Amino acid sequence: MFVPTRIFFTKGVGIHKDRLASFELALRKAGIEKCNLVYVSSIFPPKCKQIPSRTGLRELQSGGITFCVMARNETNEPNRLVSAAIGLALPKDVEEYGYLSEHHAYGETQDKTGEYAEDLAATMLATTLGIEFDANAAWQEREQTYKASGKIIRTKHVCQSAQGDKNGLWTTVIAAAVFL
Repeated sequence: MFVPTRIFFTKGVGIHKDRLASFELALRKAGIEKCNLVYVSSIFPPKCKQIPSRTGLRELQSGGITFCVMARNETNEPNRLVSAAIGLALPKDVEEYGYLSEHHAYGETQDKTGEYAEDLAATMLATTLGIEFDANAAWQEREQTYKASGKIIRTKHVCQSAQGDKNGLWTTVIAAAVFL
């Protein structure tokens, strides 16, 4: 069974009169257009190492089957704010798995969408690890609870946002966690 040993994060935005071409341009901006992308769910494999995107992009092969977690959003409404984010939460124990989450939104700032994705990943991991928390508390408060437990070592997010093209062209945003 294939279990990825490395991962990198990337993002991009594309604008074009055709919806599909807009997506293609976002993939190009992210550097993953040459891959046959296979979307997978939300598990960050045990012992998986994060590498810089420039390193990971150099290792991709044209036409290669490439597994990723991807968030995508698009609009052709002028000036409509779109965003897409991947959140990550890692356990302290590298022998355990972590979580990735994807979130896509309209009208949210890049920071809000990114923090929401990060919160989703951290909450999924916290429930798996048996960390007790107040689900109604603000993200910053829960984040402190998660980290104070000593079971969650790190959270982060990558997010891409853009305003819809003023002339009504398709605007696509993507954020991706790419497995190697």
